[in-house]
Amino acid sequence: MQKINEFLLYIDSYLGSGPWFVYLLIGTGVFFTLYLGFPQFRYFRHAYRVVTGRFDKITDEGDTSRFQALTTALSGTVGTGNIAGVALAIHMGGPAALFWMLLTGLLGMTTKFVEVTLSHKYREKDEKGMIAGGPMYYMKKRLNIRLPNKKVINTGKWLGGFFAAATILSSIGTGNLPQINSISNSIFATFGVPHILTGGILAILLAFVILGGIKRIAQVTSRLVPGMAIIYLIGALAVLAYNYQNIFPSFVSIFSGIFTGTAAVGGFLGASFIFAFKLGVNRGLFSNEAGQGSAPIAHAAARAHEPVSEGMVAILEPFIDTICICTLTGLVLLSSGVWNEKVDNVFQSTDMVVFEGEFDDAVESDREKLFHYLGEEVDPPLYTGTVQVDNGRIVEENITILHARSVAEDINVMMGGQPFSGALTVHNGRLTTTGITITGSSLLHSAPLTTYAFTRSYFGNFGQYIVSIGLLLFAFSTAISWSYYGDRAVTYLVGSPYVIYYRIIYVAMFFIAAFTDTTIVWTLSYITIAFMTIPNLIGLLLLHREIRSTIKNYWLLFRKEYPDDKAYN
Repeated sequence: MQKINEFLLYIDSYLGSGPWFVYLLIGTGVFFTLYLGFPQFRYFRHAYRVVTGRFDKITDEGDTSRFQALTTALSGTVGTGNIAGVALAIHMGGPAALFWMLLTGLLGMTTKFVEVTLSHKYREKDEKGMIAGGPMYYMKKRLNIRLPNKKVINTGKWLGGFFAAATILSSIGTGNLPQINSISNSIFATFGVPHILTGGILAILLAFVILGGIKRIAQVTSRLVPGMAIIYLIGALAVLAYNYQNIFPSFVSIFSGIFTGTAAVGGFLGASFIFAFKLGVNRGLFSNEAGQGSAPIAHAAARAHEPVSEGMVAILEPFIDTICICTLTGLVLLSSGVWNEKVDNVFQSTDMVVFEGEFDDAVESDREKLFHYLGEEVDPPLYTGTVQVDNGRIVEENITILHARSVAEDINVMMGGQPFSGALTVHNGRLTTTGITITGSSLLHSAPLTTYAFTRSYFGNFGQYIVSIGLLLFAFSTAISWSYYGDRAVTYLVGSPYVIYYRIIYVAMFFIAAFTDTTIVWTLSYITIAFMTIPNLIGLLLLHREIRSTIKNYWLLFRKEYPDDKAYN
């Protein structure tokens, strides 16, 4: 599994984790924000009025209402990115990473407005009369190359096909695998329910919902999203109220390290500016999916007589998802103080590395050496050889075990539920001995970190149940929505009769991912996100003039139909 993860990380280093990807994502948001005159601020009030149905017409075509389209798209974004993703970003990049997440969300409000508008403009109907839309359709119709002799090269069809194929992969790697993986881990940690049992029950429920198509999906998500938001909000506010004296220092920590990174504090070994920037932007995209091209697929089904009004509705998504919910999660993690505390936990092999030499994170010179390793600037000597263990305790000297980017303490080695005695084999810093379980004290990350933070409230240990229930609802609704994105991509590529086979595979993968290594799941999701985002952003930039003219025509028509309305135009 470690070799698979390293291979996936190698691929991702040239894609989503490459510096050029971050600049493409941020650059596109900055460009359209300036080019369209800050629409996320100017049109925000109008967007709210549109989603309430004030400007709907009885002749509007579509399969869902605007509110249902919004909640379907929100259920696709409000998931593990808001609970586990924020925790992972802060764990790796420090508090400053949250700032870059929020900036990505702010710019994402414009990006999502643009992509939904353009995709809605070129939506179609499939063989069954259902609405089919998304970036692949505008690519097919508008990204063809015209030669000087007026001959057309059908590049848009192939680019749309690549995007559709990437959407299918991403529906598995983003909307499916990480969601059930986080659910099963959280349920196991909180209630002790086996991963395979959680996966089996939820896979059956998922099949029941998605086999009903977009109408049943919209009905379920329109009820799930408000309910899960209320549950999560109550739990988060209880943490903030309990730790109210830490709220202001938490805000300070977010902004103080924006351009310098976060220094070592507690078990946290520090993070550079570049690392925090990359993590924040990457996790911001995973949270709100602005620019990824997924939300336009849900919004294409909305009943609307023209595209820009549906783009207005999409402005609200990153605001709710990233600006509100991610900020709330981030403040819970920081104010509770758990983000840099070592906690007893079970070690995952992919999060563990063994060094030659003894390093103490209480010694500044040792922290600096480990910080350089984490920042990938230099490598301390990785250990290769055997590690002697006696009655569960490591007796080997001159080695240091790092787990979850922190120096591990109070380590116990178990096999078959009993303390292990013997030799462990390590190659190039990685444990190769199988069949053992290692526990100890280290930092937490992802969903377990947020779960632990929710226990620092007036609810006490009951707070962990709020996270488990919230994560269950968040992640399950995300899996529901992404199944629809995938089946629209299948429809584009091979037609609607083949959607049923996709849904069967989707449910099967959902079940399997319940007991798959967490780190590999997250790494795979990074790659599939990039495969969707890159062609979509390039397409939006190429069609920037059409986008502005479409918006201009919307306001001209709006003024004619509603001459007394005070909407900004």
